[in-house]
Amino acid sequence: RLRALNRLQVIFQHLKMSKQTDSAAEVLLEKKGGAGIITLNRPKALNALNLPMIQKIYPQIKTWEQDPETFLIIIKGTGGKAFCAGGDIRAITEAGKVGDKLIQDFFIGEYRLNNAIGTCKKPYVALIDGITMGGGVGVSVHGHFRVATEKTVFAMPETAIGLFPDVGGGYFLPRLSGKIGYYLALTGCRLKGRDVLKAGIATHFVESEKLPALEKDLIALKSPSKEKIADLLNSYHMKCTIDQEKEFSLDEHMEKINSLFSANSMEEIVKKLKQDGSPFAMKQLETINKMSPTSLKLTLRQLREGASMSLQEVLRMEYRLSQACMKGHDFYEGVRAVLIDKDQSPKWKPAALEEVSDEFVDNCFKPLGNDDLKL
Repeated sequence: RLRALNRLQVIFQHLKMSKQTDSAAEVLLEKKGGAGIITLNRPKALNALNLPMIQKIYPQIKTWEQDPETFLIIIKGTGGKAFCAGGDIRAITEAGKVGDKLIQDFFIGEYRLNNAIGTCKKPYVALIDGITMGGGVGVSVHGHFRVATEKTVFAMPETAIGLFPDVGGGYFLPRLSGKIGYYLALTGCRLKGRDVLKAGIATHFVESEKLPALEKDLIALKSPSKEKIADLLNSYHMKCTIDQEKEFSLDEHMEKINSLFSANSMEEIVKKLKQDGSPFAMKQLETINKMSPTSLKLTLRQLREGASMSLQEVLRMEYRLSQACMKGHDFYEGVRAVLIDKDQSPKWKPAALEEVSDEFVDNCFKPLGNDDLKL
């Protein structure tokens, strides 16, 4: 009897909790007016995406896309620090070490979600307030509208952890003006605030504290078309005066970026940086020398090939690369050095660009037959 009673109490406790902990769910999906709203809700983890979140968001986007009563989709993060700082790298690392199939499932789920956003028929508005890196870029950059704020920090820092700028990076990075995308991908350079707009990553710039009002106005739009949404975003954008006079921080270096990062191989880029010898070039060289040589070679080829591919082709290519990285050494070593032990001194294997053979790189890009990503 007592046991049964205890069990009932536990169940009641659980029911009570499930009502309260709805706000503790890692992703909140709600409908307000004609808007579907996705809220990434892991503030302590800087809203990093894990597989359960991805598995909730994907079908919801597909449902809203078909729903005649949903006119737009908004995605945002909680906690005030980050929109989304990336994918749940720690979980993937643990899985990879023990050969768990999360290392396939996570990337399949994430890339399908990126594709769903990139092909979404409903206007998709990402409020990229705060840190927006890696996987956070993947759930924003492929949508119609990306609203940055003075708090936005954008980066694709994957070469520092033995990975490559995935989530469709091979699609959007080479399409940025000049060689900015190549520079951002290889160095992991961070862009802040208005620079995110000037680089072509964000479509609008709005004061962080105005976002709740903007969201309210988006929800209040009557049967909003893409044009109406654009008009509303433009009106907020025009009113925002923060850093209006500030020059794009990469402006003074654009000529150098365009010439130095247009080389056909990593070795050539390094040679050009050395020959240039300017403080800017030397700083980039120092950064590149810390990165995984394997990652650098994969990334340069990923972007060069991705420049003429569709988003779907890019995601298929990136899935192949993700699985090659999961089988390799550098990803686990990079995560150890940067995220776990934090000693910031990874021991890459191979340790030099010259030791990463073309044959090895070719193999990473080879089709996986039945195991290829299906979109």
